[in-house]
Amino acid sequence: MLEPRDEWIQKRAYAIWEEEGYPSGRDTVHWEQASKERIALEKSIGKDEKIDVKPKAKRKAADALTSVVSDAAVKAVTKRASKKALDAKI
Repeated sequence: MLEPRDEWIQKRAYAIWEEEGYPSGRDTVHWEQASKERIALEKSIGKDEKIDVKPKAKRKAADALTSVVSDAAVKAVTKRASKKALDAKI
């Protein structure tokens, strides 16, 4: 495992709290849910395999950010290329 069990549970519980819209007074419920998810994850994989350290909510945000950044980069390159093409025609 790449990080201690409690740290993984803490990050996952925080992600669950964010997904539910930051409700107050449900920290114990979120911790228990994250703990159950960790136990299920440990049972589903072998002892030699590593557990992904990124909570689900964070993973989705990172994927969305990557696609936005790559789309912006493609647009910027296309814009520069077309401007250069126009300059070459003149």
